[in-house]
Amino acid sequence: MGKEEFKTFVRENPSLLKHVQNGNKSWQDFYEMYDMYGSNNEIWQEYLNAPKINNTNNMDIMSFIKNVDLDSIQNGVSSLQRVLSLIGDMSSKQENTEYKPRPIYKHFED
Repeated sequence: MGKEEFKTFVRENPSLLKHVQNGNKSWQDFYEMYDMYGSNNEIWQEYLNAPKINNTNNMDIMSFIKNVDLDSIQNGVSSLQRVLSLIGDMSSKQENTEYKPRPIYKHFED
């Protein structure tokens, strides 16, 4: 049993992901079980009887991404870049100008 077969097994059984996310098992543990027992052993019943992951979330994300207006995002990013550039210019000018007080009663350069 190789890694590619294990990857296929995991794709066909997405409920294994929940066990890894919960910290119950690691991918290494699952791979060792797969390597020792194969994919058709009773040992998998405990992990595969969990409800399958719902793909509606993936579909919602995909429909959201399809509806995103990339031109408006680009315009927003460009505006943000101009604002940041302006702020950077203003802060660099303020750093260079130092206040030098003039003497109050000095009329000529003595």
